[in-house]
Amino acid sequence: MHSEKSSASIEEKYLKRYAKWAFITLSLLILLLLSMVFASSIGPAQIDAGKVFGIILRQIPLIGGMVNKCWTPLEEGAVLQIRFPRVLSAALVGVALSIAGTIFQCVFRNPMADPYMLGVASGAGFGATLVIVLGVGLSQLGLFCAIPLMAFIFAMLTLFLVYSIARTGFGIPILRLILAGIAVSSFFSALISLMMAIADEGVHAAFSWLFGGFPISRWEYIYVAAPVILLTSALIYTFARDLNVMLLGDEEARHLGVEVEALRKRLLILASLVTAVAVSMSGIIGFIGLVVPHMMRILVGPDHRILIPSSALFGASLLVLCDTVARTILRPIVLPAGIVTAMLGAPFFIYLLIKSGRTLM
Repeated sequence: MHSEKSSASIEEKYLKRYAKWAFITLSLLILLLLSMVFASSIGPAQIDAGKVFGIILRQIPLIGGMVNKCWTPLEEGAVLQIRFPRVLSAALVGVALSIAGTIFQCVFRNPMADPYMLGVASGAGFGATLVIVLGVGLSQLGLFCAIPLMAFIFAMLTLFLVYSIARTGFGIPILRLILAGIAVSSFFSALISLMMAIADEGVHAAFSWLFGGFPISRWEYIYVAAPVILLTSALIYTFARDLNVMLLGDEEARHLGVEVEALRKRLLILASLVTAVAVSMSGIIGFIGLVVPHMMRILVGPDHRILIPSSALFGASLLVLCDTVARTILRPIVLPAGIVTAMLGAPFFIYLLIKSGRTLM
């Protein structure tokens, strides 16, 4: 009898937990959709949010035919060709950076870890600066293709270089990996500074890209980046239970059947890949991957089965709203989105540090 009551109690707890997770996920999904519609309605010419929602719905097969058209061709062109690609790019980058930040903080067991910890950002920045300042690849590819392509190539080359430096005969120790990332990142940062110091033109464009933003968002980028980001994120989520076990410590995880070193390597490669794709789309946007996982841990706890999707959804919403502020607050001047994320993220992170310090004391 006691066993039956205990079993029923455990089942009730599980049902309540999953109901809470479902509610949080649905709420964050609605927040993301509202953020994207709101951001797409904001611009030099205000477009009603209801029209924006209808324009987007009309592009969906089966559903689109049931939507009554109550907008002008000019409004539809502004939303589909200018605003929505930018908003969707911001959402995808927010997903990528938030998930990568969650993985880096778990794998390194370091609350200060972010998606750029292994030097991916500096490598991508160097590739983009080569295009902007020196014109590398422009004649063959054109500006809109050369910048993201070179950024992605150098991001992946940086990752390969860091792993090559950190590798020993016994695997890849975490400390060596972090130190190699710091060294390579510093080297590429120095090269970026050198190029900007000797450049006569292109410094402003390079500066804007290094602070992150979406001034050249295009559907062509999204068609390439979206499948990579979404599929890699889904693959990362399949390791959610193993990530929970890793929180117990390496020894305990091994006892429970997790191949810690192999898992760590796979996750770091996947997280770095999704970061490289994000950086190639947007430049270097700070604090999203650092702060969002902390915010979601406060809301949902450390279980990665809910932490990963909630971080992805909230990170997407946050970056969409930050980019909206960046392009409207000083209109007609468009600020890099990275400035807004830093202004919002830095105070919150300082608050977390003060709070944790008081807890420790």
